[in-house]
Formats: sequence, structure tokens, C-alpha cells
Amino acid sequence: MALSRTGSLPPQPTQQILELRPRPPFRLDLTAWALRRRAQNDIDRWDGHTYQRALVVSGTAYEVSVTQAGSEVRPRLEAVLRGPRVRRGAEAAIRSTLARLLGLDVDLSGFYARAAHDRVLAELAGRSRGVKPPRFPTIFECLLNAVACQQLSLEAGLTLLNRLATTTRAPAGTLRSFPEPSHVLRLSRSTLRSLGFSERKAETIHDLASAGAAGELELEVFEQLDDAAVVDSLVQRRGIGPWSADYVLLRGLGRLHVFPRGDSGALAGLRRFLVGTELEDDPDAALARWAPDAGLVYFHLLLRGLDERAKERG
Repeated sequence: MALSRTGSLPPQPTQQILELRPRPPFRLDLTAWALRRRAQNDIDRWDGHTYQRALVVSGTAYEVSVTQAGSEVRPRLEAVLRGPRVRRGAEAAIRSTLARLLGLDVDLSGFYARAAHDRVLAELAGRSRGVKPPRFPTIFECLLNAVACQQLSLEAGLTLLNRLATTTRAPAGTLRSFPEPSHVLRLSRSTLRSLGFSERKAETIHDLASAGAAGELELEVFEQLDDAAVVDSLVQRRGIGPWSADYVLLRGLGRLHVFPRGDSGALAGLRRFLVGTELEDDPDAALARWAPDAGLVYFHLLLRGLDERAKERG
């Protein structure tokens, strides 16, 4: 083993196990897929049993592996952390991030109660019972996901983000962490274009990285704003329109009454679901009917679409 610059052996990775108790019902498999969306996602990994992701705390990357040990109705998760010694502050930050990523503390009892009195919603909710609404760890990551997928397929957008992660940071074990704003700022716009981003997207990504590095995209600040203020703040930025702002409301801030209406794929999935129900093929009418839970409908339709794709591919 190579010596460090001080002449001593480099510190060896340590392992620590955290126990997490989600609010029931909870299924890690469904939640991981709602977060991952496509197999092309190399940041959020799911192998059928374990969810894996690299999380960065104060500049240090940790490899995190999460498995479900308890049942859907009595869920218990084990999170294995690998990396440098995990200090108390880092452990608290990782617990908080995992709770946000996997929706561990979200109480869906009201949603299930409302669904029980709505035959159409009950069918949708029952199909994916136990999924929790995932969130991106940061506003910056949420915005870059929105920008990467603008006017592209989800698969193509995720491929661009994989390339960005590979270019900006060394791996944590076998995983790549999502880049921090300071790492993106080190890349020239020509480098971003070489990764496959358009000139316009490269400019937007640089602007967002500058804003993130300057502390203008802090999650805690946006969480204090109402929906209108969040949208107003975001659409003033280059390359960020109403759809991206709605995406942040739902997937960045967990506003579960928001359905990103600018998402053509999500609207198409809603129309397909409405066919054959007693409801008319009118997304606006359906979302008005399910107004408090429009965002949850979005996630359940996402999983329904993934099931349909799997069946089509045999």
C-alpha cells in the first residue's frame, strides 16, 4: 500500500451501520425506483435488494448502502456507511439526507384515507402501496436534473448527468457522488458541451453552479417560501421555466400537492391511466379532483409507467 505524503499509511475506510425507522407503510424497492426513474441512473443505484448512493458531507464522500429488514407495515432499514470515520455531525447529516431522499418521515395516512373513498385513486394507490415520495438532497441537484432532461428523453438526460458526475469527482468506493456546485464551476463551458450539453444548457448549468456556490440555492431558505415565491425566485434564472420550478416544488421541496404540468411524459401517463375509468380524459379535471395529492399521483403514475415499460420489453 502506498504511503501518504506524510510518510504514514493512508487512513483505512471504516464501516458503520445505522438503523432507520420509516413511517409505515414503506417499501424500499418502490421508493428507490421512484427516485431512480430509469436504469441509466448511475447516481442512485438499485440492484433489487440494496439502494446505494454516495453522499458528501463537508467535502467527504461516504458510500451508503440501504436494505430493508422489516416488513412493509413494520419497516426497518439498515444503512451501511463506508468511508472515513463517521463523526456525530456527519452521521446526523447522512440520516437527514436519507430521510429526505427516501421520504422516510412522510405521513401518508391522509392520502390512503382519501384514496379509500375514491375508486379510481384507490386502484392507483393500492398498486404501489408503500412507496414514499422521494426528494433530491439539494435544490442544486434538483435543478440540474430538470435542466439536463429539458427537451430530451429521461434516459438521455440521466446519461448526461452520469457523465458530469464522472468528470467532476473521484468515486466513493464503486459509486459516483452528484457533483457539488464548486466542482461544476471548475469545468469550462466547452467541457460541458463535450459531455453532450447544449450551449444553452452549459450556460444555465454554470449560472446555477455559481448561484449554488454563492449560497443562493440553500434548501433551508426555499423551504420557508410559499409556492409562488419559490416559482418567482427560480424563473428569474436563465434556462429555468415554470416546469422546472414545479419540479423543484415537488421533487426538491416535497410539496405533494404539485403535479409538474409541463412534464409531457407525466401528462401522457395520466391520460393513459384515465382511459377506462369513469373519469373523462381530462388531466386538469382529474388533478382538480385529487388536488391535495396531485404530487403523489405523479409518483404513483411514474411507477405504473415503469411497470408498463417492463411488460412491453418482456
